[in-house]
Amino acid sequence: MTPLLWAAVAAVANLVGGLVLVRRSDRSIRVLEALVAFGAGFMLAVTLVEMIPEALTGTQEDVAVSAIFLLAGYLAVHLAQHVLTPHFHFGEETHAISPMAGVTALVGLLLHTFFDGVAIASGFQVSAELGTLLFAAVFVHKLPEGLAMASVMLAGGQSKGRAVGAAGLLGVATIAGVLVTERFQPLAQHGLALAAGVTLYVAASNLVPEFQGKKTRTSSAFAFFGGVGVFWVTRVLLGS
Repeated sequence: MTPLLWAAVAAVANLVGGLVLVRRSDRSIRVLEALVAFGAGFMLAVTLVEMIPEALTGTQEDVAVSAIFLLAGYLAVHLAQHVLTPHFHFGEETHAISPMAGVTALVGLLLHTFFDGVAIASGFQVSAELGTLLFAAVFVHKLPEGLAMASVMLAGGQSKGRAVGAAGLLGVATIAGVLVTERFQPLAQHGLALAAGVTLYVAASNLVPEFQGKKTRTSSAFAFFGGVGVFWVTRVLLGS
């Protein structure tokens, strides 16, 4: 499969997450909440063990430049999701918010999901093994991401159709990230470092705090460490 097809599979997961929310399947929502902790562990392991070491290679000058792009990716997500966006968190939104808050949350998540596509494309430029690991890291948080986006739109007074459509747009942004990376040389060169910063933020600053505040801390901890364990197993199976 090409990076574009992997991105399309991930995009479908965004849409499924939105559909789960609007259909109000409580059991499915609980499963997606567990995926938040699992995805945090998997993404954190991929970022620290694979993405950052691979991005910070070359001459001393190359490493310094890549480190700047890594920091830029981290800061960009914080700016989009927690400065420009007044109200957003992963998981179901249970309080009413303004329609504009839902729109700004969508804009913030579009930036993040665009870099999901950048991560997939950049990974496959290095190797099939790294690309597959990055696809898996993207995929495991796509379902709760779609759920979160749909819930924010519903809390802002939007219809169920628009809520699912917003979740679907996140998938479109992921596909766009792959296409732009393959055609824009500067992004192809530094995309892995940027994506590493974005993934590090999503895992450590978005997902981990989300499940730390839950009452089911024990099960969340098992899911979190399970995500790290599955990363290592997948890494071995891929021969990475």
